[in-house]
Parts: sequence; C-alpha cells; structure tokens
Amino acid sequence: MKLPALLSGLMATMLTVPAQAAKAPDYPTLSGKAPLVIAHRGASGYLPEHTLEAYARAVELGADYFEPDLVSTRDGVLIARHEPNLKDSTDVASRPEFAERKKKVQVDGVEEEGWFASDFTLAEIKTLRALQSRADRPQQFNGQFQIPTFDEILALRAKLSKQAGREIGIYPETKHPSWHAQQNLALEKPLLKALAQYGLNRKNAPVFIQSFETANLKALRKLTPVKLVFLMDANDVTVDGKLDAGQPYDFVLAGDKRSYADLTSPAALREIRKFADGIGPWKPYLLASEGMADKKTGTAADVNGDKTVDMQDRTLLTPSSLVRDAHKAGLLVHAYTFRNEAKYLAANFMGDPLEEYKAYYALGVDGVFSDFADTAVKARALK
Repeated sequence: MKLPALLSGLMATMLTVPAQAAKAPDYPTLSGKAPLVIAHRGASGYLPEHTLEAYARAVELGADYFEPDLVSTRDGVLIARHEPNLKDSTDVASRPEFAERKKKVQVDGVEEEGWFASDFTLAEIKTLRALQSRADRPQQFNGQFQIPTFDEILALRAKLSKQAGREIGIYPETKHPSWHAQQNLALEKPLLKALAQYGLNRKNAPVFIQSFETANLKALRKLTPVKLVFLMDANDVTVDGKLDAGQPYDFVLAGDKRSYADLTSPAALREIRKFADGIGPWKPYLLASEGMADKKTGTAADVNGDKTVDMQDRTLLTPSSLVRDAHKAGLLVHAYTFRNEAKYLAANFMGDPLEEYKAYYALGVDGVFSDFADTAVKARALK
C-alpha cells in the first residue's frame, strides 16, 4: 500500500509513546489498569475524520486504539465513514458525475437525503475526498485525503504498531447493521474475514468490535472470540437532566419496547454480559447535567449570557451507578465522546477539558472515546 505524502511524513516523525509503566498507579477501572484512550474516528479534532492520516495522527498523539466506523460499498467492500450517507464527510456533493445519485433513503426508520455508500463501487468511492464535517474545526485539509478501506486501515495499524514500538489497537464499529443486512450488504462476515487476514480474529487480539444493536453482537459472539462492546445511545438530555433514550434499531424491528435506558439496570447488564465484554455509554448515562428553564418557553436558558445555549449553561448532577453496576456484572465501560471545545463542557469544568476527563476517570471508566487523544492522554497522566 502506497501511503500519501502527509501520512508518510507523520510516520517518519512519529514520537514513540511508551506503554504504561509497570509501577503505574492503580485506577478504579475493572482491571485496575489505566483507562484506554480510544481515538474517536482518528484524530478527528485536527484532521478530516476516518482517514489514514487521522488514524496515524491519533497514534502519534498517544492513542491506545483508534476507531474506524464501517459501512459497505455497493460491491461489498468495507470502508470507513461515520454514516452510509456521504454528504457531510466527502466532497460528493461537488461532483457533477454523481449528481443523479442524490436521493432520499430510510436509514433505521429515519428519512435522510444525500449520497449513500451502498450506491457506489469502491472504484467510485476512491475518486472522492474527505472533508472536515465540523465547521468549527480546521478546514485546510479538505479534499486532500482518500476514503480508506478496512483492509488499508488494518495494514496501517500493523505498520503504526511497528513504527511506534507498541501494539496499537483497532476498535471498528458496525454502522447500522440491520439496515446493511436489508441492503444485502451484511457487515459481520467481511469484518471478521479482514481481521483473520491480519491475524486479529483471536481472543487476545487488540480489537474491540462495537455496535448500537444487540442482534449483530449476539451473532458475532458465535462467530468470533474478539471482544465485543454494546453501545448505548440517547436522543438528548432534558433541561432537568433526564435522558431521552432511544431504542436499538433491532429492538424496533423485533417489536421490543425497551429503550437503551432500560438496558442500564443491573439485571439488563447481566444479560448484556452474555454476549458482550463491555458497554459504550454516551457520557450523560454516567454523569448527567441540568440546565435552567426559560420562564417563558420552558426550554433551556442561556445562563452565561453568551447568546448560545450549550453545555456551558448546564451543571453536573450526581453521578449514576452505571460504572459500578457494569463492573459488578463484569463489563468494561468505554464512554463517549470527549471533545475539547468549551461548548461541549459543563459549567463545572470552567472550559477546561482536562477537568472533564479527570471527573470520568475518577468514576472508573475503562476507556474514553476522544476527538483529541493528546488531551485524554495528558489528563490520564494527572492521576
């Protein structure tokens, strides 16, 4: 595999980050070891997400694992994109040759408009270039990087491990697995085949496979010994700090009325342990926050007066027992997503992302998904 010039430069100048020292302090994690730093979509705070360059940068910044979200092309090749819809993370909208492929599609019961990976061959995907999907993050790398295949990502992982002198982990997510199965593009077997080709389909491999659905995790449990993680989502947090929890889409299809919140009970966690090694909860499941209601509208008020309502207008509530309950069930807890920007930080943290990490590390989380791996590593060293 021929790597782009920037990626080669990153690897050539990469700082070797040593593994945790033997005398590192104990942590309140399931194992007592330091929590993992998982690079969310790579170094997505600095470079366009899900590119080889972003993954390499994340390793340079000290990440233990990096996360590729996987979707399928029309010809059944797994590529890294956060969603099947390519409109926000690639330059497809500017490509006149693909204009007629814009359409509306129901993804997990929600209508979306855009261009979908399942309508493109790999050869066509390779003509596209990645974009930074967040307008408030660096845009100067837009249009420079290709969309990588999972095979290319695994080859990069092996090369980065050798370059860094430490084993780099891979944390793939099966995106919308039920939807992909409905398109006759099931993700599970191609994923495991690729892992096997790189010697990673084994119990002690530096691999976690994650999913927001239970059905495909149960299927994977019968097919692979690698570690599995059940992700827990929610739609929002109300002004008074209650979670508006959605449902796993396989539950919707099966007529199961339980929500993600229902699956946080001790009994449900024991059931999850039968098919998964850990849970990946959205941060508010562990440490929720509340705002102040506007007296006229009842909606969240702009408490700090900056004319924007965001996390800086919310204060933390008492932590839940989810970490403790999960650990009691034998489950790891990897929380998501940590970001540096002040608008994502509760007022208690005073705009300092290090303080947020420290709060979650103190709860005993076993890992964090971070857009800024360097900040997560720095906070971990403050223990």
